[in-house]
Amino acid sequence: MSATDVPATPPTEAYDSEVKLVLPGRGLPAGAGWDWIPEGWSLFTKAPLMWILSLLVVFVVMVIVAFVPILGQIAIQLAQPLIVAGYMVACRELEKGGEFEIEHLTAGFSKRFGPLAIVALLFFAGQLIVLLVCVAFVGMGMIGALAAGDPENAAHMLWASAGSMMLGVLVALALMVPLVAAYWFAPALVMMHNMKPVAALKESFFACFRNFVPFLVYGIVMTIGAFVAIIPFGLGMLVWVPLAIASTYVAYRQIFTED
Repeated sequence: MSATDVPATPPTEAYDSEVKLVLPGRGLPAGAGWDWIPEGWSLFTKAPLMWILSLLVVFVVMVIVAFVPILGQIAIQLAQPLIVAGYMVACRELEKGGEFEIEHLTAGFSKRFGPLAIVALLFFAGQLIVLLVCVAFVGMGMIGALAAGDPENAAHMLWASAGSMMLGVLVALALMVPLVAAYWFAPALVMMHNMKPVAALKESFFACFRNFVPFLVYGIVMTIGAFVAIIPFGLGMLVWVPLAIASTYVAYRQIFTED
């Protein structure tokens, strides 16, 4: 399928009018999945201290918010695409030779709060549906036994439900793949091009599956990197997480945009 240039919004509404949106997203060769990582690393090395500092700030804020029962967890879920959107802005500034500033992290809140919040709500709703499907496979019998405080009966139900539990987990994982695919580029498309939430989720979904092989390569390499990153007391995640964000920005640029 050939890509056609479709301006999502007038240039004054896009974050950067120099970046032209290309729809539908391009299909890339398998090697692109590897290319995203060193190019993302290049963005990280332009401001490593700011990347790490910003990550620590986000982590501390989330820990504080998490102490609020129920509402805190919901707030963290809803804030994720807004924070990712801010990182997309920071990546664009670094790409242009500018500076990474902490204020970039608030760009999603100040410029695209409504649409990004809708993306967060839709993703959250999707996760709840997947969870409910998984619970349905486990079976209400075991849950009832646990609620009744009968450990012996609960253990029996657990053993009897092992097959359905495994099937439930597999079904949940299968449902999470398209859900994550729809979410992956949505914050960038909403933030950088002011796309409507549902349209952004749709374009992200099809772009991810159009680039299934590159994402497979990317996922394998990044998963190996994550295992390495957690070895030194998890400190490597201070580099791995920024690399994941920056490489996602690179993937978005290669699939959806041209200057």
